[in-house]
Amino acid sequence: MKENTYKSTGLNSLSIKFSVLVFLLTVIASSVIAFAMLALQQEALLQSEQQELKQTTVRFARQLDGDFWQKEKKAISANQVVTRFLQQKVAATGATMERYPDGSIRSRDDLSAAFQNQAAFNAKPHQLFNQTQGLWQQLAPVLLDDFFNFYFISKDGFIRIAPADWALEIPADHDFKQDVFFKIATPEQNPARLPRWTPLYFDSIWQKWMTSLVIPVYINDEFVGITGTDLVLDDVFANLQAVSQWRPGRKAMLFDGKGNLLLDAEQNLQVQIPSPSMNQLAEGMKPRQVELATYVTAVLAAPQNSGQQKLDNYVASTSRIDRLDWHVMLYQSKADILKSLDEYRNKVVMLFLLVAFIVAVALQFFIYKLVLKRLSYLATAVQRLSYNEGGQIELDDRPDEIGLLNRAFARMSDEMHQLIDGLNTRIHEKEEAERATRKLSKAVAFSSSGIVLTDANLVVEYVNPFLLEMIAAEPTTVIGKPLSLLFANEMRFVGEDIMQSLKERHHWRGDMLMKQGFKQFWASLAIAPIRDDRGEVSNYVCAMQDISFIKESQRKMEQLAYYDVLTGLANRSYFRDQLRKAIAMSSRGYYHFALLYFDLDEFKRINDTLGHDAGDELLKEVARRLISRLREEDTIARLGGDEFAVILSGISDRKSAAQIAENLRQAFAQPVRIAGHDVAISASIGITIAPEDAEEEEVLLKHADLAMYEAKARGKNTYHFFSQDLNDAAKDRLQIESQLREAIREQQFMLYYQPKVDIRTGQLIGYEALLRWLRPDNTMVPPLKFIPVAESTGLIVQIGEWIIWEACRFLARQHARGYKTTVSVNLSARQFTDSDLPVLVERILKRTGASPEHLIFEITESMLMGDTYAAINQLNELKRLGLALSIDDFGTGYSSLSYLKRFPVDELKIDRSFVKDIPEDRNDMDITAAIIAMAQKMGLRVVAEGVESAEQVEFLKNNTCYLVQGYYFSMPLAEQELARLNFSIISE
Repeated sequence: MKENTYKSTGLNSLSIKFSVLVFLLTVIASSVIAFAMLALQQEALLQSEQQELKQTTVRFARQLDGDFWQKEKKAISANQVVTRFLQQKVAATGATMERYPDGSIRSRDDLSAAFQNQAAFNAKPHQLFNQTQGLWQQLAPVLLDDFFNFYFISKDGFIRIAPADWALEIPADHDFKQDVFFKIATPEQNPARLPRWTPLYFDSIWQKWMTSLVIPVYINDEFVGITGTDLVLDDVFANLQAVSQWRPGRKAMLFDGKGNLLLDAEQNLQVQIPSPSMNQLAEGMKPRQVELATYVTAVLAAPQNSGQQKLDNYVASTSRIDRLDWHVMLYQSKADILKSLDEYRNKVVMLFLLVAFIVAVALQFFIYKLVLKRLSYLATAVQRLSYNEGGQIELDDRPDEIGLLNRAFARMSDEMHQLIDGLNTRIHEKEEAERATRKLSKAVAFSSSGIVLTDANLVVEYVNPFLLEMIAAEPTTVIGKPLSLLFANEMRFVGEDIMQSLKERHHWRGDMLMKQGFKQFWASLAIAPIRDDRGEVSNYVCAMQDISFIKESQRKMEQLAYYDVLTGLANRSYFRDQLRKAIAMSSRGYYHFALLYFDLDEFKRINDTLGHDAGDELLKEVARRLISRLREEDTIARLGGDEFAVILSGISDRKSAAQIAENLRQAFAQPVRIAGHDVAISASIGITIAPEDAEEEEVLLKHADLAMYEAKARGKNTYHFFSQDLNDAAKDRLQIESQLREAIREQQFMLYYQPKVDIRTGQLIGYEALLRWLRPDNTMVPPLKFIPVAESTGLIVQIGEWIIWEACRFLARQHARGYKTTVSVNLSARQFTDSDLPVLVERILKRTGASPEHLIFEITESMLMGDTYAAINQLNELKRLGLALSIDDFGTGYSSLSYLKRFPVDELKIDRSFVKDIPEDRNDMDITAAIIAMAQKMGLRVVAEGVESAEQVEFLKNNTCYLVQGYYFSMPLAEQELARLNFSIISE
């Protein structure tokens, strides 16, 4: 088919006109769309930058606030330590005070220094130079990790500071009361006694701008000074500029709550205030940019609207650091932000113009070449195919040569497109695989875990940089070597287990001690296989994570869980665990051990007399002596209080155990120097042998406990082995305790009365009430058998109250018959320490109508020797009721005249142990005569008990002791039997 052709020229050509029109419309539409899109992008870019600035400032301010809060808690803890230390007024020596010609006193050690004006020190001397030196040795290393310095300033001008330079350079006439870091904590400016942060000020000695956290120190509600810690502005915000420079052109600024500029990228305090003076505050500085200065003022005026403040030339965001009332601001010029967008705008405009031009030229070409459009289509199609531009041009399918050519080209194009699509798919897949490989390679190279690639035999082929840094090694020292060479020597045996596990389970995971050169650390190691296309293991990948911190934390947790904090010995939990292990080993028949159970004699008295701190020091010294005398394989534990236990490994006979027990007893023989006193200590040790004595944990502990109490019963400061007799005795005590409770419920007790006689007149002047227990089967239980059980179980309190009731009723009946006799009642130790005892006695006297001046309470010397002030107070309360007080068994205890003068007692009873051997024992006669003379000199009545012969009566009469009791006159009798006595009874 033949087509006619027509060619117009110049502007007369419709194709030219149409092409020009299309070109102009395309340019106009493209420009409008481009500028609209760029305007939206500009606004979105500014909003995105604003949001990112806000997030960054808030996150940075919160981080600083958290840091300041952690520092404040540490400073508060240090203040509490200093306050407690100063309250204790611990005596200390060691600090060397030097008097300088400038009128100052200074002291320095390797961590801190102290200073005070000589006149102030002479006016009020103190021990702070010595006392604070040791404390700063402990506190300073901890606090200087977080603060620039740490100091204590007293209200009298004394300072202890670490580091030492400040106290060594301060002028002798320096007045701390003018320092901003002292005034802010005084009662006048800080009546609430809270921790206070100072404004930013200049320290002329340190030559630094800083802020101080100051906490007042009060002792007994009196202000004695302050503790302070300083933070240098440059140190605190060293990373502020780094945060601001995450983006080019971004800048940072720091200002306080009054709008004073503290730090800026373009100016700082050193530039604005070139020669600041001591205590000068950072005030008066404002941003150089007027717009930013206005923004700062608006933010401080309305903090809640800081996010809504719009600036013409900047994008800015602020966030408040609450604890210091400071503000962090990040800002960036809008011009810098939009600079990249301007370049992008030019490229977009050029691109749209180019597209418009191409479209117009193409239309002009197709319209102008009407005759050749089919060939031009085909040529264009061939051209696009050759450049693989994609998309197909519709070609006509007319039955002519061009149509035939079009059809042939279409088939060829389809085949080529299929081929190209296949190639593109393969190329795309290859590119994706390469990208994934590069990602994986970078992930491995920059991983925060140690990564090792090995061959199938665990020979190292690759090590990532992080692991090389962990083990401090070069690649050449590791690559090509077995993986096991990275393990510590003591862990090399695990290599075989790893290979066996990989063969069986194809993976391994566990904790491993790694070592390379001199560096050693714990790592969590995981090994997994890499398989080839056939599924066979070609390599192994090993991942390591440093867990040294976790292992150390576990060790510290075990230390806290299994060891006593005070002494460092094993605690009860660890001891019980070791005891169970020892029992398990002994049950197999080839292991023996001895269990020692002991406590310190008179520890409570030492603790009450010298204080709990002295008691703690005593326990520490006991622990040191135990460790020095025992073997490493022995388990030493503090079970609580002053109770200790020792497992002696491999001890199979009593002789060996006795030698060790005697060694321990001798270890306690040397006195301990505590709080300026030489304290004598001793221990009562109970010993049981396993498995001979028992094979159960609780039974062994019970046996050792019984043996210890038997050692105490035998006079303390000795040791005793468990025997079956002790077990039987314990069972008897348990049975007696049960029967005692039943006796209290069923009122099986009764009182016997032993007469007290005046040997001058032969008159019966009183009785001593003595407890008796008559069982339902009419058998009498000896007091020596049940009284100790009642004392140890606390039942003596109930029994003692019943005795007072019965004795007072008896006294009332005697007085009703006209007899003015007295009744003496023995008080137990538990009764005497009961604060409600005076109230109880007063109630009983009122209810029974007994006369208090005829009631005598007998107490032993040992009951008075613990807390003497409490004992005196209790005696005075009883004396207030009008009754009399007698010290029973005098001469067998402490017999301290200094104490005796302080106690409001009326009577002394000479113990029967001194009377029974008169007149055979001359020493007893001299002691008895001395007691009588001493008592009479002090205006006290004297009663001798245990009188059983006429010679004893004659001796006592010759030594002017006229009040006696004993079997010579009468044994203790029930009330109904007293009528048989032949004595005349004192009456009105």
